[in-house]
Order: sequence, then C-alpha cells, then structure tokens
Amino acid sequence: MPIWAIGLNHKTAPVDLRERVAFDPAKLEDAHQQASEDLGVDGVVILSTCNRTEVIVNGEVEARAVIDWLSKYHGVVEDSISDAWFSKPDREAVQHMMQVASGLDSLVLGEPQILGQVKSAYAVAQQSGTVSPLLHRLFQSVFSAAKQVRTQTAIGHNPVSVAYAAVTLSQRIFSDLSATDVLLVGAGDTIDLVAQHLVQQGVTRLTVANRTFQRAHELAQRFNAKAALFSDLAEELVKADIVISSTASPLPIIGKGMVESAMKARRHQPQFMVDIAVPRDIEAEVSELDDVYLYTVDDLQSVIEEGQRAREEAAIDALDIIDANVTQFQDRLKASSASGLIKQYRQKMEDLRVQELEKSIRQLENGDDPERVVRNLARSLTNKIIHSPTSALIAAAKNDDQTTLDAADNILGLSLSSDESETP
Repeated sequence: MPIWAIGLNHKTAPVDLRERVAFDPAKLEDAHQQASEDLGVDGVVILSTCNRTEVIVNGEVEARAVIDWLSKYHGVVEDSISDAWFSKPDREAVQHMMQVASGLDSLVLGEPQILGQVKSAYAVAQQSGTVSPLLHRLFQSVFSAAKQVRTQTAIGHNPVSVAYAAVTLSQRIFSDLSATDVLLVGAGDTIDLVAQHLVQQGVTRLTVANRTFQRAHELAQRFNAKAALFSDLAEELVKADIVISSTASPLPIIGKGMVESAMKARRHQPQFMVDIAVPRDIEAEVSELDDVYLYTVDDLQSVIEEGQRAREEAAIDALDIIDANVTQFQDRLKASSASGLIKQYRQKMEDLRVQELEKSIRQLENGDDPERVVRNLARSLTNKIIHSPTSALIAAAKNDDQTTLDAADNILGLSLSSDESETP
C-alpha cells in the first residue's frame, strides 16, 4: 500500500514558513498535474490551508523526493524546511488523514472547517485527474471516519474560542436565540466569527455597529443584517436582547448611563452583554444594573477551559473510532488485492464445470446409463479440481516446504474438517 502523507503544519513550522509553501488556489490544478508528472506517481492530492501544506501521494517514491519537489515548486531553499517537514507512510498516513479531517490535528481541537478543506482538496485533485483508485478509496474512508467522529462524539459540541463561548453563554440566558435581537459592536474578525455562530443558531435579527459605516455595511451584508454607527448605539441598545462587543477602542464606548436609559426604555426586559474587548468596551459598573447580565473575557475563559476539557475527553473516543476505520480500510485493501486471483480461480472452476457438464449431457443423449453418467461426472470433476493442489502438495512434501503445507492445510480447511469429523 504505497501511500505517503508528507508536508508541514502548525506543529512543525512557523507561520512565515507555512506562508512560503502555501499553494495559490488558482494554480492548484496545475500543481497537482506537475507533481504527478515530476514525481512519477499514480496519484496526488495537495492539502493547502493557513495551518498546513501536505502532499498525499500514492506511488513508489521517496519522501525526500516529494520535499525536493515542494521546495523547487515554491522556490524555497531546501535547508529552510529540512527540520520542519514530516513524512508518514501507509497506515500512519491513513491514520493521519483521518485525524486531520476529524479536527484532531487542528490548532483548535475539533474545529469543523478542516473537513470542508479536505473535501475541497480532494475535489481539486479529481478535476486535475490525479486521484488514483487507491486515493479515491482512501478519501472515501477518511470522510466516513470524520463523519463518525462528528456524529458519535462531542468533539465539536463545546466552546473553545472566545466567539463560540460568547454565543454559548447567550444560550444560557435565552434558550431560543432565534427569537432574540442581537447587537454586535465592532466589525473585526472576532465579531465576524460571533456572527457566524449566531446565524448558525438561527438568529435572524442582527445589527452590526461600527465606527465606520462602510465596514459595518460590508459585514452586515454577509449575514443579511442591519448596519449602524457607534453614534446609533443608544437607540440600538433599546432594541437589543443580546449585546456582544469587540472593538479596539482604548476607552469604553458603552457607559452605565447609556445602558441605564436603554433599560428604562425596555421596561427592564433582561439584556445579556458580553464584552470581549481588552481594554473593555463596556463600563464595569454596568454589571450593577438590574436585569443586565454582563460578562467579560475573564468570565469566558472558564467556559473555554471547560469546553477544551470536554473536547479532549471526546478526542479519546474519536481516536478509537479512527483506529477502527484505519484497520477496516487496510482489511479492505488486503481483500481487494486477492480479488483478481479469486476471480481467475472461480473462472477456471466454472470452465471445468461447463466442460464436464456438456460431456455428461452428450453421454445421456447417446443413451448411456444415467447413474453411471452422474457417477463419472462427480469423479471426473473432483479429480480435475484437486489435481493442481495435489501436485503442489506432493512437490512441497518432497522439498520439505512446511510453510506451503501449513498454508494449504489452512486454505483447504483440512484441520478444521478433521476436528469436526472427530466430534461425537
């Protein structure tokens, strides 16, 4: 089973090196074809993300040759990646790919995006014509294993990021987020992630407030949300059941007085607020107000640690699932390697059957005794079936070839038949 997983990732290489060997998505099809031709292998799939560049190869090739190709393709001095790359052969490669697709090898344990990236890499390789039959079987098994890990463990159910933790806390106050109005303050990467999680939980009434309207509008458009300015915050706070803020402001932008006025206008309907920013966006005194639940980054940290522990426990079960899938994949490969031999053997036996049957039918048509014809058929067919094995056994015995004799004993089921015949 000549399969290799070769490359580097966030565990083995710093970000500046990972950037230098990352593949341009627009050139990936050409890269696949070039790798296949230059390395002379049966199949190639290239997985390139911000955290990893890995080349999965099917073929008789040295791992060093793949690294050499990777270095030359990107114009990177080989010495610069000599200590950063890894190579995993055969079973290790299969296990590695299943762990990667399941999120067990990610920077954030259990993150779901990697499975989509692996599927995309496979799709590009298919378009490039570099997916060999063996790699096809491998990736189908990888996707199946990842699905089992997702459905049979809690690897992705617990928050391990600030954005996810903020949304999880929101659900503790409002069981049905789809019925809430949410105000997001800021328009950076963290708020972007928060918005993604909220939409996944069914939130449809979403407002994004930012210092510049253009940035707020760009983010709001992606989530079918409303855009607003910081100057609109007092008005927007009145409508918001949930407020999540993450800006780069050096001073608080939401004060106690602003929230107090909003709560009066809301007739003290509960309001949940999460301040992700450092320094804080929301004055600490806001927590003194009735019916306002204010959480900070420090409060989120305990949720994140709890989620991390839960994911680590789930990862143990996930590894058991992956080990079982690796063994299953290898067993299928071993079975398929004998399929040609089995087919040939079956065809030979079928030819014998047809030959002897036609001979017997002719004898019956000529008026021969039916009982004698049937007995001759059974004897002749048996002799022809056992002729080759018998000759091989005689030759093995003459050569003291005990290995062949033991194998024949096992294949023909002779010991088992003998034991069964002695059973009273």
